[in-house]
Amino acid sequence: MPTETWYRLPAARRQAVLDAAEAEFVARGFSGGSLNVIARNASVSKGSLFQYFADKGDLYAHLSELASVRIRAAMTEHVVVLPWTEDFFGSLQQLLVAWTAYFDGHPVERALTAAVNLEPDPAARSAVRTVVDRHYIEVVRPILESARDAGQLDPDADLDVFIALLLMLMPHLAIAPTHPGLDPLLGLADADPATTAQAVTRLVRVLRTGFGRAGVAGPARAGCQPPR
Repeated sequence: MPTETWYRLPAARRQAVLDAAEAEFVARGFSGGSLNVIARNASVSKGSLFQYFADKGDLYAHLSELASVRIRAAMTEHVVVLPWTEDFFGSLQQLLVAWTAYFDGHPVERALTAAVNLEPDPAARSAVRTVVDRHYIEVVRPILESARDAGQLDPDADLDVFIALLLMLMPHLAIAPTHPGLDPLLGLADADPATTAQAVTRLVRVLRTGFGRAGVAGPARAGCQPPR
C-alpha cells in the first residue's frame, strides 16, 4: 500500500508517477520494469519512490489495484442489468462476451492483466494476484450464491470450484486474443468477435454441464452481443 507521504503529494505528482510506472510495467512487466526509468520519466528521484512505496512490488500492486477498480466498474454496468436468477448461464455468456470486448478496447488494462498473469517471478505474481483476485471474488461469489438460491445451479454445486475456474478462465479470455500460443484450440488467437463468442459459448456449455441444475434452460446462442 502507498505510504502517507504518497497521499500528501500534489495530485499532479502522484499522477506523473502512476503514468510512468504504468507505461513501464505495461511495456516490460514487473520483472523487466525499471524503477530508474519510472523515476526519470516521472521527474522524481529513485529514492523518492521508496518514500512513496515500500518497494517495486508495492508500486506494482497499487497499479494493479487501480486497474482492477476500473475493470470492476466497467463490468458492474453489465452485471447489474443481467437476469442472473432467471437465466444464469445465458447471463454469464453475455458477461464474458462483454468482458472480452472490454479488453479488446482497453489495451492498458489488457497489458496489465497480461503482466500479472504471465509474470515469471512467483513472489511478485502471488502478491499481485491477491490484490486482483479479491475483486473477482467479491463480484462473482454473490452472483453464484443468488443463482444457486434461485435454482439456476445444482443445489450441491461447489461454488469455490466454480469461482476457481472463473479465476483461470477470465484472465485467459482477456489476454489470449493478443498473445499467440496461449490458446491453441478455441480460436481466440484470431481476435475475431464472432470466433470469440463461439469460444465463450463452448466454455459456458461446459460450466453448465458441471454446475447447472437439471431441467434449467441452456445458455444463449453463440454470437450473442454484450448488453448495452
